[in-house]
Amino acid sequence: MKYYDEYRDKELCQALIAKISSLTEESFTFMEVCGTHTISIFRSGIKDLLPENIHLISGPGCPVCVTPISDIDRIIALSRMDNTIIVTFGDMINVPGSTSSLKREKAIGADIRIIYSPSQALDIALEFPGKKVILVGIGFETTVPLLASVVLEAKEKNINNFYLLSLGKLMPPIIKALLGSHEARIDGMLCPGHVSAIIGSKPYQFIPDSYGIACVIAGFEPVDILIAIYHLIMQNINKDPRVENKYKRAVREEGNPTALNLINQVFIPRESEWRGMGRVKDSGLALRSEFSGWDARNFSVVAEITKENEQCLCGEVLRGVITPLQCPLFRKVCTPGNPIGACMVSGEGVCAAYYKYSSVKG
Repeated sequence: MKYYDEYRDKELCQALIAKISSLTEESFTFMEVCGTHTISIFRSGIKDLLPENIHLISGPGCPVCVTPISDIDRIIALSRMDNTIIVTFGDMINVPGSTSSLKREKAIGADIRIIYSPSQALDIALEFPGKKVILVGIGFETTVPLLASVVLEAKEKNINNFYLLSLGKLMPPIIKALLGSHEARIDGMLCPGHVSAIIGSKPYQFIPDSYGIACVIAGFEPVDILIAIYHLIMQNINKDPRVENKYKRAVREEGNPTALNLINQVFIPRESEWRGMGRVKDSGLALRSEFSGWDARNFSVVAEITKENEQCLCGEVLRGVITPLQCPLFRKVCTPGNPIGACMVSGEGVCAAYYKYSSVKG
């Protein structure tokens, strides 16, 4: 296929659904770990079209959702410093911290600005040389090369009032932590297309090797996802777990060497905290020592003591243990207009997807 409309062809989708339905009556559960996959699955109605024995659950594929409350509280504390501008992607502004949010801080006078590209942070720093401009650097491997490039540019141009708060996350370590916990039944992983375009297919080899679990890298159109589900089922039927790349138009085995070099040049892996999943070894990124002058973690601020809402089950949702329909706050107290947890904030959040596509089965 050459054109995107072919990946949305209704008759082809129906044929794939029929083929999937005819394969087996055995029950399988597959997890997608990409927020864009989550939205594509919901938007195209795939969950409702699949046979009853094929279950899809969502994992920690939304970078906004997996950012823990402690990090939100730290960003809020940074925003309260004198002569400081916080620049962030839009969804982060609505994520609740322990007692506040960036939206509330902005309403009472903090200088908090929404950007669409990390490079805009450098423009703001040049425009306001007397201000400390702090970029909130969230994202998975897809976004991290962009963060690395702005740090390199800041160093090259000697922009000394720009700082990065590195909150980047790495996908393979959290997948390993999820599978190692054995908390949720997972018969196959629908691996993220965007992340895989950067890191390639090799980093997922531990999934079949260590856990005997099927693994398929997929694109984001309905046909892409249905083809991936078909191959996940076939791997299970044939008891042949392996890494299959069904997104070859964007993903190479070796990934993107230029992007990987940028990441390695600027960052080193570090232990990182994930919402609802605790601290995971080598799952985050810290700036290398040669970039310490641009590291926002060097600011001494006192964040408030983290307070979790015990009724919010975002953590369980992100781990694939429950669906949002099983959370007592979902659609009653927690809505997009009044998000209690981060999974209801982001456009890639599982709770937001369930809310928007309210007829979807759990």
